Amino acid sequence: MAKSDRHQEFPLAPRPAGTPLHRWLHAELRRAIVDGRLKPGARLPSTRSLATQQVVARATVVAVFEQLQAEGYLAGRTGSGTVVAHELPDRFLTAAKPAPAIGRVVPMPPPEDPGIRSRVFSVCEPDSGTFPLALWTQLVARRLRLSGATLFDRGDARGYRPLREAVAAYLRTARSVQCDAEQVVIVNGTQQALDFIARLTLGPDAPVWFENPGYPGAAGAFRAVGAKLVPVPVDAQGFDVVAAIRREPAPRLAYVTPGHQFPLGVTLSLQRQLALLEHANRRGFHIFEDDYDGEYRYDVRPLGALQGHDRRGRVIYAGSFNKLVFAALRLGYVVLPPDLVEPFLALRDCVDRYPPTLEQAVLADFFREGHFERHLRRSRNVYLERRDALLAAAAQHLSGLLDVQEPPAGFNLVGWLPEAIPAIRAQARAAEHNVQVTPLSSYYIGKPVRNGLLLGYASAKPRAITAGVERLARALASLRPSGRDGRRTQTSISPRR
Repeated sequence: MAKSDRHQEFPLAPRPAGTPLHRWLHAELRRAIVDGRLKPGARLPSTRSLATQQVVARATVVAVFEQLQAEGYLAGRTGSGTVVAHELPDRFLTAAKPAPAIGRVVPMPPPEDPGIRSRVFSVCEPDSGTFPLALWTQLVARRLRLSGATLFDRGDARGYRPLREAVAAYLRTARSVQCDAEQVVIVNGTQQALDFIARLTLGPDAPVWFENPGYPGAAGAFRAVGAKLVPVPVDAQGFDVVAAIRREPAPRLAYVTPGHQFPLGVTLSLQRQLALLEHANRRGFHIFEDDYDGEYRYDVRPLGALQGHDRRGRVIYAGSFNKLVFAALRLGYVVLPPDLVEPFLALRDCVDRYPPTLEQAVLADFFREGHFERHLRRSRNVYLERRDALLAAAAQHLSGLLDVQEPPAGFNLVGWLPEAIPAIRAQARAAEHNVQVTPLSSYYIGKPVRNGLLLGYASAKPRAITAGVERLARALASLRPSGRDGRRTQTSISPRR
């Protein structure tokens, strides 16, 4: 690549045919940083200069720089332009071997009724009405017509190969996951992947690093095999690796949601991602990366996965189509390190042998014809509009009652309550006003650090969200402590801890 005297040179590989410009440029810059061709502190060309050199639109370069900054590879300096982040430890900036190149019936939207209003803030619940049902029906009919009885034969324990190939290709380009189709196994959702991995890697009293607060479904899978959960605090940089090592230096497994922590919504910083991987390499345990809603990011493009930094087969990466497509589909995937593939398949043979073929074949068509990414773009816009409707209504009606945090991704947001309003009482009073909210204490092991609520915003339209916020405001206002004159007092929000 051409350069000015003021900028370090880093050649970019030619763009493969069919690869979108932004994905090619993001991958090449990321690779230059990880391989060490761009050192920490190295200054990059201006967005205008790089756009001219590579003959791309400046907006494309700006979007790629913003993405790399969000992922922790770049940092902006006032007066100095954009530089490679300094916190990348030198021992990680070495050339890595490239990944081997191996190659529900759809639910109708429920009828409107008064009871549906209570679900307006349901957690982790997408809206099935955003899915292109008519298109899916056509794909099912066509697949049955073209494939006939072959779809009713015994399936593959790994899953339908064209779907695995489509998933692997998507994850490599969209999430920087290092994988091929042989590592991808189709499951009926992340919960099945958690269950299988718990049985394969854990046993009675085996210690598991677990985010606190965290996903109860994962906790249940680990407890079912007798494992011992080691609760690890989560702060603004995500899972606290130092605290985890202090509490249990030799876990058998670590469970994390690095892209968008559930339920607090923070992102695991790059420095902590690398520290987690380093300790896993040193101690020889696996990391379960649950990417439960990474596609629905609103500030930048979906972030690269923790698994993309893994060089020694420590990370198990799992995701689900049950929220991306529709809940009754019951299909997900797990990307396994090579040493776990055969044990995982052997366990599957004892449980359900193989996933259903018809749904997989239709989903493979949905991928191959571009419908999946178009659906993601449409639904992202829908959920962004609903998130913004909730933020606007909260700013208008919940001031002093609920300190709502703007989420960069996902289906939910956190609201912090004044200390004088316990979350359990808030939940009960909200239910009296026909509003469903979830206390954050539901996701903690032990005493919660903060007093708050989790509100979902994906399953309801903006008008219903605004009405729900108004009812929630009335419910919370009724819980304000009374002053000496008997009137409700204004309750200030406690400072963030």
